[in-house]
Amino acid sequence: MKTYELLTVFKPNLDAEEVDKLIAKMSDTIVEFGGKVDSTDKMGRKKLAYEIQNFRDGFFAAMVLALPADKVAEFKRQLRLSDNIIRTMFMETAAKANA
Repeated sequence: MKTYELLTVFKPNLDAEEVDKLIAKMSDTIVEFGGKVDSTDKMGRKKLAYEIQNFRDGFFAAMVLALPADKVAEFKRQLRLSDNIIRTMFMETAAKANA
């Protein structure tokens, strides 16, 4: 399994409890796909650099996760289907150099 980092921006009209539920649901989906969540960082509400879907700010959350390579496309599709997520950035983390 490869390690990935996921940055998610949720709609600002959600309250903190709803955001926590969405993050928990994402974690459950990762486990369901045979992966694991290494860490979750809720960064709170931040102003966006530019307007996305008529929103000027959003709730940011970053996750470090491991996921089987054959499940990545399906997981990204699940993220796109969520109405409460306005933007995601999903990237593979590089292996640390042994220097």
